Amino acid sequence: MVATDPTPTDQRTYGNWRRPRSAGVGQLGLAPTLMMFGGLILVVLTTLIDTIAAVVLAVLLGLFLAPLTIRDVHGRTLLTRISSRMAWRRTRSTGANLYRSGPLGRTGYGTCTLPGVAANSTLTEAQDSYGRPFALLSYPSTQHHVVVLNCDADGAALVDQQQVDVWVAYWGQWLSGLAAEPGLVGVSVTVETAPDSGLRLRSEVESNMAADAPALAREMLEQVLEEYPAGGAQISTRVALTYSGAARPGRPRRTAEEMAVELGTRLPGLTSGLSMTGAGASRPMTGTELAEAVRVAYDPAVAPLVEQAKNMGGSGLTWADAGPQGTEERWAAYRHDSAWSVTWSMSEAPRGEVLSGVLTGLMAPHPDIARKRVTLLYRPHTPATAAKIVERDLKNARFRATQSAQARARDDAALRAAEQSAAEEASGAGVTRFALVITATVPTADQLPQALAAVDNLAPAARLQVRPVTGSQAAAFASGLPIGLVLPMHLAVPTSIRDNM
Repeated sequence: MVATDPTPTDQRTYGNWRRPRSAGVGQLGLAPTLMMFGGLILVVLTTLIDTIAAVVLAVLLGLFLAPLTIRDVHGRTLLTRISSRMAWRRTRSTGANLYRSGPLGRTGYGTCTLPGVAANSTLTEAQDSYGRPFALLSYPSTQHHVVVLNCDADGAALVDQQQVDVWVAYWGQWLSGLAAEPGLVGVSVTVETAPDSGLRLRSEVESNMAADAPALAREMLEQVLEEYPAGGAQISTRVALTYSGAARPGRPRRTAEEMAVELGTRLPGLTSGLSMTGAGASRPMTGTELAEAVRVAYDPAVAPLVEQAKNMGGSGLTWADAGPQGTEERWAAYRHDSAWSVTWSMSEAPRGEVLSGVLTGLMAPHPDIARKRVTLLYRPHTPATAAKIVERDLKNARFRATQSAQARARDDAALRAAEQSAAEEASGAGVTRFALVITATVPTADQLPQALAAVDNLAPAARLQVRPVTGSQAAAFASGLPIGLVLPMHLAVPTSIRDNM
């Protein structure tokens, strides 16, 4: 990300986001291009033996490569869409799209554990060097350990543009510093908007109301308690940091207890750095707070009960009870307990330059969406890896810009962006992969069309191109939760292969 210096008459803008692409011929990536050349060599050699066999082989090669050259508006190949449809049919036929837990379910001991990719997660609690308790969420399958921070974001209302620019600069610096965090593999920032039940306001007012308050003042406060919560929204901001406990050169594999000790010493520095980014006061979430947040996400109907229990001393929810009692995954929707959800993923970042408030409308409450989560997923690269990535992207951009006799404007723009990224990285800038996930939750299926139309209107205003996640709504829903899932680590096909297709 690059920022241009503002003049007295205009605002600072941001841009230069690039989607990684491998070198290849036409719409083919590196791997299909090598397959094509290898197949052509085999066809030429076959012609020396049998012409008919060579023709058949050429036709088979063309049929194999054709699905890799046909792409939709979101950049997905025909082969990807076909494989997604086949995987969905297999999921439906085996009943893997259904989940039942609780006393009448199939989970152990009648618990309500999380479904899908987060089913094997475990939660432990520890204390950081400031003595603050924090929850450590572990995924044994990937050896990942997650710490979640709760932030009281200040918001940009009544804040001058100069202060907003300072917040953005410190946020970029904070993200760049994460590249030097040992073992860090992913960061997610979740901004969730939900209806305000008014219980917090009522508890605050009633606890501070004097017993001998005048009747007029008491009546006025009662009216405030009845009218103010109507139409109000509760906005929550959470940051999840995902670390790998796998063995690396010079360090053996670490257990959850060892990771808790190591991360406990880093949390004070991470939380203090966030305070300069506009995130406000940040603190680690406890096990009960994290379980409550996940439980409400899967069953929004219990939100008032959970909030009421918190005001009375605590809900006592554990991680074994944080999941839903039943879910049903559909092709483009997800039913979970008392609600329905649809999740979108970003297929293309904003083109050109944007202002700092480009995502404000997308993250703000919307009357047609009961609960909305916008999650930014980051994967910072280490300085050594970042240098290799920008150099490789520069070579690939040069190759694509010169392979055609008639230059295309998009290829020329990609080459200029790659050259600028390489120059910025050489001067010390960080390189981070990022994605965006939007989840809209409504109480009934009849309200899904309004939620779909709302997101279709909000995304273009944010200069984003998004698409509904078809065939993987359950996993996409989980990725939008503040539980630190790094989905590329859970894929059957490695990311290195997918990037070269």
